[in-house]
Amino acid sequence: MSEFILVYMLAASEGEAEKIAEALVAESLAACVNLFGGVRSIYKWQGKTERAQECAMIAKTTASNFEALRKRVVELHSYECPCIVALPVEAGHEPYLDWLRGSVAQA
Repeated sequence: MSEFILVYMLAASEGEAEKIAEALVAESLAACVNLFGGVRSIYKWQGKTERAQECAMIAKTTASNFEALRKRVVELHSYECPCIVALPVEAGHEPYLDWLRGSVAQA
């Protein structure tokens, strides 16, 4: 398993995404969270095709912090079933990875 992960998430608004991002960074669950507003999503929910304007987020953290991060996002999120998926980081600029490692809680 990779030591580092990127956690892709969606929020109902930029305000909600900012609230989640600020909590994750303040609580050292993520070193950084990037926000991408204006995401248009088309998806199936409870048997219907839905459309929504959302805000995407990518959190940079360690694999050992995923479960705590996931739980915190669920607590703060307005969705019944929020998108929270982790992708492994296979390689990176070592000084950046050192910064990332030092910026998150050691779970």
